[in-house]
Amino acid sequence: MKKMVLWLIVVLVILLGAYIRFAPSDPAKWHVAPIGDQDRDLDGGVVRVVETGPDGLLRLDAFARVSDRTSVLAGSVDEGMITYITRTKVIGFPDYTTVQQDGDTLRIYARLRFGRSDFGVNRARVDEWLALLQP
Repeated sequence: MKKMVLWLIVVLVILLGAYIRFAPSDPAKWHVAPIGDQDRDLDGGVVRVVETGPDGLLRLDAFARVSDRTSVLAGSVDEGMITYITRTKVIGFPDYTTVQQDGDTLRIYARLRFGRSDFGVNRARVDEWLALLQP
């Protein structure tokens, strides 16, 4: 009986991991304009608002596209807004980062999809991308 319960737990963990890895990402839900005019650190993410000049999104996009485990969910530089998905290395938890160019201002909203805390990974990634924008 104990072995059966143990195997059931193992199967459930594998199924949960598969759901996290392969769950569809709906652009209508995740590709939304960042809101706010000031930096905020959140439990599951971060908001950053920085003056970059009119080419901030173009320059940040170059860094984001070559970041490990990061891909574009929706948007483009020409549209003025892009949402990226960055997945964790082992399980593949998705984090969403939406970046919008608003004149000379770049608005960034990075957040987790599953769980309550991202352990600061969204803040670290966004702050790393922003550091790369500095001359």
